[in-house]
Amino acid sequence: MTDSSGEQPAHDAPSDPPLTRRSHVRAARSEFENQVAHARAEFEEANERIKERTGRDLIVATLLGLALGAVLIVSLIFLKWLFLVFALAATVLGTFEFSRALISAGRKVDVVPQLVVGSALVLSGYFVELWLHWVAVFVAVAVVVVWRLIGQMFAKDGRTYGAVLGDVLIGGLIQLYVPFLASLCVILLRQDGGEWWVLAFIVIVVAADTGAYAAGLTFGKHPMAPRISPKKTWEGFAGAALAALTAGVLLALFMLELPWWTGLVLGAVILGTATAGDLGESMIKRDLGIKDMSSWLPGHGGVLDRLDSILPSAMAALALYYLFHPLAA
Repeated sequence: MTDSSGEQPAHDAPSDPPLTRRSHVRAARSEFENQVAHARAEFEEANERIKERTGRDLIVATLLGLALGAVLIVSLIFLKWLFLVFALAATVLGTFEFSRALISAGRKVDVVPQLVVGSALVLSGYFVELWLHWVAVFVAVAVVVVWRLIGQMFAKDGRTYGAVLGDVLIGGLIQLYVPFLASLCVILLRQDGGEWWVLAFIVIVVAADTGAYAAGLTFGKHPMAPRISPKKTWEGFAGAALAALTAGVLLALFMLELPWWTGLVLGAVILGTATAGDLGESMIKRDLGIKDMSSWLPGHGGVLDRLDSILPSAMAALALYYLFHPLAA
């Protein structure tokens, strides 16, 4: 049929049949899925190489670290008492790990007294005066030492004098290494603005650890202490130093309200204590013949493996608080 002008009516250009459009969609989706699968395979391959080199699962370690970091930040900023619970739980688990590792190495350690006395020591750091806390430290060490001596008197297992003396000294070391250093972190927490200082020194420790991991993995060639920790390198230490100093300056300026140069001091001191704590625990584990204190934290090892840098750094952070806090704006 024609219109009045005698021309045929115009028609729209023919569109693709529905089947053709569905084919295009399926092809695009298939291409996208292939790209995702390829990227995932490459990521898993890289993760396996990192795991083979460092002994850690990067994905699991990162996710767990982010979760713990979120709990830590929330507890420090909003609820101080929640951080006290967090610190107490970490102390108990770390003390238990250390005690069990020593027992496996043939030492006599009284686990329950260690846990009870250690918990009381941490709590005293938050609830009692500073002078009384120092009394609690001496009492805690005395209790575990006397308990071990009395236990040995009734054991009658023929243990030599040297072995008994070693057990006594190690019992006191457990209290000084884990609960006492953790209590210093709690003492810092209770100070005016102490929650920000706790957060600051922990952030510097994490920054140093991350910088060492990234730089060591990328550039690491020269072992730092091959007999103690073969995987630690001077390149990694350089990365840790850069990250710690940068974090220290930024935290001093924007969180602690201190002069920038105090951030350099804070970063350098925390870097030193964190590195010493890491190497110190590595020496202990090498002496005990173990890789990790436990496997409770996937991708990280044990609780004490995460506290090794934090515990000695708490002592340094408390000293720096007394030194620099009067300079705060």
